[in-house]
Amino acid sequence: MIRRLYDWTLSLAAGPRAPVALGAVSFVESSVFPIPPDILLIPMVIARREKAWWYAFLCTATSVAGGILGYLIGMFLFDQVAVPILTFYGKMAWLDEFSTVFNQYGWWFVFIAGLTPFPYKVITIASGVAGLSFPVFVLASIVSRGLRFFVVAGLLYLFGPPIKDFIEKRLGLMFTIFVVLLVGGFLLLRYI
Repeated sequence: MIRRLYDWTLSLAAGPRAPVALGAVSFVESSVFPIPPDILLIPMVIARREKAWWYAFLCTATSVAGGILGYLIGMFLFDQVAVPILTFYGKMAWLDEFSTVFNQYGWWFVFIAGLTPFPYKVITIASGVAGLSFPVFVLASIVSRGLRFFVVAGLLYLFGPPIKDFIEKRLGLMFTIFVVLLVGGFLLLRYI
Protein backbone atom coordinates (compact mmCIF):
# COMPACT_ATOMS: atom_id res chain seq x y z
CA MET A 1 0.00 0.00 0.00
CA ILE A 2 2.81 2.42 0.86
CA ARG A 3 4.50 1.65 -2.47
CA ARG A 4 1.31 2.52 -4.39
CA LEU A 5 1.00 5.72 -2.38
CA TYR A 6 4.64 6.52 -3.12
CA ASP A 7 4.17 5.89 -6.86
CA TRP A 8 1.01 7.98 -6.95
CA THR A 9 2.76 10.85 -5.14
CA LEU A 10 5.71 10.64 -7.53
CA SER A 11 3.36 10.79 -10.54
CA LEU A 12 2.16 14.20 -9.33
CA ALA A 13 5.58 15.68 -10.15
CA ALA A 14 4.99 15.34 -13.90
CA GLY A 15 1.59 17.03 -13.98
CA PRO A 16 0.83 20.66 -14.80
CA ARG A 17 -0.20 21.28 -11.20
CA ALA A 18 3.04 19.90 -9.78
CA PRO A 19 3.76 22.98 -7.60
CA VAL A 20 0.30 22.70 -6.02
CA ALA A 21 0.93 19.00 -5.41
CA LEU A 22 4.36 19.78 -3.93
CA GLY A 23 2.83 22.29 -1.52
CA ALA A 24 -0.01 19.95 -0.59
CA VAL A 25 2.26 16.94 0.02
CA SER A 26 4.71 19.07 1.99
CA PHE A 27 1.86 20.41 4.13
CA VAL A 28 0.22 17.08 4.97
CA GLU A 29 3.54 15.24 5.43
CA SER A 30 4.31 17.50 8.38
CA SER A 31 1.32 16.29 10.34
CA VAL A 32 -0.14 13.03 8.96
CA PHE A 33 1.11 11.87 5.52
CA PRO A 34 3.83 9.15 5.38
CA ILE A 35 5.55 10.16 2.11
CA PRO A 36 8.14 13.00 2.26
CA PRO A 37 7.91 15.90 -0.21
CA ASP A 38 11.43 15.16 -1.46
CA ILE A 39 10.01 12.63 -3.90
CA LEU A 40 8.28 15.52 -5.69
CA LEU A 41 10.94 18.14 -5.06
CA ILE A 42 13.77 16.13 -6.66
CA PRO A 43 12.19 15.42 -10.07
CA MET A 44 10.66 18.90 -10.22
CA VAL A 45 14.02 20.62 -9.66
CA ILE A 46 15.71 18.31 -12.18
CA ALA A 47 13.04 19.17 -14.75
CA ARG A 48 13.17 22.95 -14.09
CA ARG A 49 16.43 23.85 -12.38
CA GLU A 50 15.74 27.57 -12.71
CA LYS A 51 12.82 27.09 -10.28
CA ALA A 52 14.92 25.27 -7.65
CA TRP A 53 14.82 28.09 -5.11
CA TRP A 54 11.10 28.69 -5.58
CA TYR A 55 10.36 24.99 -5.08
CA ALA A 56 12.56 24.89 -1.94
CA PHE A 57 10.77 27.96 -0.55
CA LEU A 58 7.35 26.47 -1.36
CA CYS A 59 8.31 23.21 0.32
CA THR A 60 9.63 25.01 3.40
CA ALA A 61 6.64 27.34 3.81
CA THR A 62 4.02 24.63 3.38
CA SER A 63 5.96 22.18 5.56
CA VAL A 64 6.13 24.70 8.40
CA ALA A 65 2.41 25.46 7.95
CA GLY A 66 1.69 21.70 8.08
CA GLY A 67 3.87 21.46 11.17
CA ILE A 68 1.70 24.11 12.81
CA LEU A 69 -1.31 21.91 12.04
CA GLY A 70 0.50 18.98 13.71
CA TYR A 71 1.24 21.20 16.71
CA LEU A 72 -2.45 22.12 16.97
CA ILE A 73 -3.46 18.45 16.64
CA GLY A 74 -1.18 17.63 19.57
CA MET A 75 -2.39 20.58 21.58
CA PHE A 76 -6.15 20.21 21.14
CA LEU A 77 -6.95 16.61 20.23
CA PHE A 78 -4.57 15.07 22.74
CA ASP A 79 -6.57 16.39 25.69
CA GLN A 80 -9.80 14.92 24.34
CA VAL A 81 -8.47 11.49 23.47
CA ALA A 82 -5.26 10.58 25.27
CA VAL A 83 -5.55 12.31 28.65
CA PRO A 84 -8.51 10.17 29.83
CA ILE A 85 -6.64 7.02 28.79
CA LEU A 86 -3.38 8.09 30.51
CA THR A 87 -5.32 9.06 33.62
CA PHE A 88 -7.10 5.68 33.70
CA TYR A 89 -3.73 3.87 33.51
CA GLY A 90 -2.03 6.22 35.98
CA LYS A 91 0.48 7.56 33.48
CA MET A 92 -0.14 11.31 33.75
CA ALA A 93 3.05 11.71 35.84
CA TRP A 94 5.00 10.17 32.96
CA LEU A 95 3.47 12.76 30.63
CA ASP A 96 4.53 15.57 32.97
CA GLU A 97 8.13 14.23 33.00
CA PHE A 98 8.12 13.91 29.22
CA SER A 99 6.77 17.45 28.83
CA THR A 100 9.47 18.89 31.11
CA VAL A 101 12.29 17.21 29.15
CA PHE A 102 10.67 18.04 25.83
CA ASN A 103 10.29 21.70 26.71
CA GLN A 104 13.86 21.91 27.96
CA TYR A 105 15.30 20.50 24.72
CA GLY A 106 12.38 21.22 22.38
CA TRP A 107 14.39 23.34 19.95
CA TRP A 108 16.73 20.40 19.38
CA PHE A 109 13.93 17.86 19.01
CA VAL A 110 12.21 19.97 16.34
CA PHE A 111 15.50 20.84 14.60
CA ILE A 112 16.67 17.23 14.45
CA ALA A 113 13.32 15.87 13.25
CA GLY A 114 12.98 18.63 10.65
CA LEU A 115 16.39 17.92 9.18
CA THR A 116 16.88 14.16 9.46
CA PRO A 117 14.83 11.19 8.23
CA PHE A 118 13.11 10.99 11.64
CA PRO A 119 9.36 11.51 11.06
CA TYR A 120 8.86 15.25 11.54
CA LYS A 121 5.11 14.73 12.07
CA VAL A 122 5.81 12.88 15.32
CA ILE A 123 7.65 15.89 16.74
CA THR A 124 5.11 18.43 15.47
CA ILE A 125 2.35 16.61 17.34
CA ALA A 126 4.55 16.00 20.41
CA SER A 127 5.39 19.73 20.48
CA GLY A 128 1.71 20.55 20.83
CA VAL A 129 1.20 17.83 23.42
CA ALA A 130 4.12 19.07 25.53
CA GLY A 131 3.14 22.72 25.10
CA LEU A 132 6.50 23.67 23.59
CA SER A 133 6.78 27.41 23.14
CA PHE A 134 5.05 28.16 19.84
CA PRO A 135 7.65 30.72 18.65
CA VAL A 136 10.46 28.25 19.44
CA PHE A 137 8.61 25.54 17.53
CA VAL A 138 8.06 27.75 14.48
CA LEU A 139 11.64 29.09 14.44
CA ALA A 140 13.18 25.61 14.77
CA SER A 141 10.85 24.36 12.02
CA ILE A 142 11.76 27.20 9.64
CA VAL A 143 15.50 26.69 10.20
CA SER A 144 15.51 22.89 9.92
CA ARG A 145 12.98 22.48 7.10
CA GLY A 146 14.49 25.38 5.17
CA LEU A 147 17.98 23.95 5.53
CA ARG A 148 16.81 20.53 4.41
CA PHE A 149 14.86 21.63 1.32
CA PHE A 150 17.28 24.34 0.22
CA VAL A 151 20.25 21.93 0.47
CA VAL A 152 18.39 19.38 -1.69
CA ALA A 153 17.38 22.05 -4.23
CA GLY A 154 20.86 23.58 -4.18
CA LEU A 155 22.62 20.29 -4.84
CA LEU A 156 20.26 19.56 -7.72
CA TYR A 157 20.64 23.08 -9.09
CA LEU A 158 24.44 22.87 -9.02
CA PHE A 159 24.98 19.26 -10.09
CA GLY A 160 21.78 18.26 -11.88
CA PRO A 161 20.63 14.65 -12.39
CA PRO A 162 23.96 13.00 -11.44
CA ILE A 163 23.47 14.00 -7.78
CA LYS A 164 19.94 12.50 -7.60
CA ASP A 165 21.08 9.03 -6.46
CA PHE A 166 23.28 10.53 -3.73
CA ILE A 167 20.37 12.62 -2.42
CA GLU A 168 17.91 9.73 -2.45
CA LYS A 169 20.26 7.20 -0.86
CA ARG A 170 22.67 9.12 1.35
CA LEU A 171 21.56 12.68 2.09
CA GLY A 172 19.42 11.59 5.06
CA LEU A 173 22.45 9.85 6.52
CA MET A 174 24.60 12.93 5.88
CA PHE A 175 22.08 15.17 7.65
CA THR A 176 21.97 12.71 10.56
CA ILE A 177 25.78 12.70 10.84
CA PHE A 178 25.78 16.51 10.68
CA VAL A 179 23.25 16.75 13.50
CA VAL A 180 25.14 14.22 15.64
CA LEU A 181 28.37 16.19 15.18
CA LEU A 182 26.61 19.49 15.86
CA VAL A 183 24.93 18.28 19.05
CA GLY A 184 28.11 16.46 20.09
CA GLY A 185 30.11 19.66 19.59
CA PHE A 186 27.72 21.65 21.77
CA LEU A 187 27.80 18.97 24.47
CA LEU A 188 31.59 18.88 24.33
CA LEU A 189 31.81 22.65 24.70
CA ARG A 190 29.33 22.60 27.56
CA TYR A 191 31.25 20.02 29.58
CA ILE A 192 34.83 21.17 28.88
